[in-house]
Amino acid sequence: MILSMTGFGSATAECLNKRFTVEVKSLNSKQLDLTLRMPQGYRHVETEVRNIVGPRLERGKAELSAFVENLSGETASRLNIEAMEAYKRQITEASQRLGIPEPADWYGVLMRLPDTIKSETPAEVAEPEKEAFLQCVREAVDGLMEHRAAEGRRLDEFFRVRIARITELLAEVPRFETERITKIRTRITEQLKSLPKVEYDKGRLEQEMIFYIEKLDINEEKQRLAQHLRYFLETLDSAPGQGKKLGFIAQEMGREINTLGSKSNQADMQILVVKMKDELEQIKEQVLNVM
Repeated sequence: MILSMTGFGSATAECLNKRFTVEVKSLNSKQLDLTLRMPQGYRHVETEVRNIVGPRLERGKAELSAFVENLSGETASRLNIEAMEAYKRQITEASQRLGIPEPADWYGVLMRLPDTIKSETPAEVAEPEKEAFLQCVREAVDGLMEHRAAEGRRLDEFFRVRIARITELLAEVPRFETERITKIRTRITEQLKSLPKVEYDKGRLEQEMIFYIEKLDINEEKQRLAQHLRYFLETLDSAPGQGKKLGFIAQEMGREINTLGSKSNQADMQILVVKMKDELEQIKEQVLNVM
């Protein structure tokens, strides 16, 4: 069963008066492109988070966002009152010496100065808190992978409908082939007859006619296209991670369909080719989302 590269997962956990919320989302990309947005106090576990997320996602442009809420009501930052006192004393002294008024909004002035707020976030979180956070990351990734699997099932059904449609169109080609060859013979013969006083060897004409018609033979293209269609379905049934292979198979199908169109020389057959191309373009568009 195929997996989509598009997905979203989230999870929450609580430990030591902390609530963790982790969200992971991913879109299609040729390689894994993982961005982490984590609180400052949890940056030291970034490598472990990447080791959890990377092997599971494999491919895709992914973003993990982590949030930590303090359930005790306390904040991780404190006013640096000592620094504020020192600033106020200096500003008052400057006001007296320079003969300028003191500020009317002391808080507004002091809060804009450096170091008036100090963080009390520990350099490293406690081990139980760290494990709870990493487990929250794992559960969020599990949710994303479930979403990817659901999207993969939708894509699988989509591809099978498109492949079945191309197979049906390919099956209609033979009923136009006999008429196509007859029309080609008639057109060449009529053109020769329309030329005044032209003599030609009928035996040589027949040989050249056979050679020309053989060049327009499409049996090999039909066989190869049928093989590619079967191989595409076989790949859908194989292990996940086949997105690139499916893209290559779709390219090969496109080559055979294009050759059918260039050799057709028949309006009804060209209509079938256009319809095949339409179905194939839809496959190519969606196969970019397959992991």
